[in-house]
Amino acid sequence: MSQTISGISSMATRHVLADLVEQYMRHAPQRVLIESVGGVEAARRVMDGEPCDLVVLAADVIDRLAAAGQIVAGSRTDLARSGVAIAVAAGATQPGVGSEAAVRDAVLAARSIGYSTGPSGSHLSRLFERWGIAETIAPRIVQAPPGVPVGSLIASGDVELGFQQLSELIHLPGIDVIGSLPSEIQVVTVFSAAVCTASRQADEVRKLISFLASPRAASVKLAHGMDPA
Repeated sequence: MSQTISGISSMATRHVLADLVEQYMRHAPQRVLIESVGGVEAARRVMDGEPCDLVVLAADVIDRLAAAGQIVAGSRTDLARSGVAIAVAAGATQPGVGSEAAVRDAVLAARSIGYSTGPSGSHLSRLFERWGIAETIAPRIVQAPPGVPVGSLIASGDVELGFQQLSELIHLPGIDVIGSLPSEIQVVTVFSAAVCTASRQADEVRKLISFLASPRAASVKLAHGMDPA
């Protein structure tokens, strides 16, 4: 049997990768272990040269790692597209979120607002600045620590209104996903896979990436709130 493929990813793709890797290992004589952590930590570890075969992160982060020489040139492969969703505690009153104005009103009315340190959190921070409410709601912002799902803070009562990638909210207990950001303020993150320059089994990693990007993987991505790239 070939050497185990080791990988690292952000939390946004944790569940979809777990299911796809399980499926892959049923048909390939290859063991695959992917560690999912906060995206900032994952990027730092790859940037620092941690031995790793595969990395799955937001496409722009993959590009930065490639520019730094930590990713094999030309190996980036887009896997999935993910939008930002909105959630409240299970059974809680659900504010309207069907328009930009409605979301802004819901944010202003919420006792606490949660988002992550990942791409969705950065987008929300910029959006609040554009709306001119960042200073007003600053005392009510709860930013989830890296690797901690916003949904867990909603379920525990620490956050009333939370925003994160749909894939990170969709299966969490104790919350209700009330919708996605409206199209006029939605941001779609493309998650990509790439071969790390530290890998000594690049050909095997490329076979795995090919499977992750194939039509056979589409139904799993959809089940976890992502669209095939």
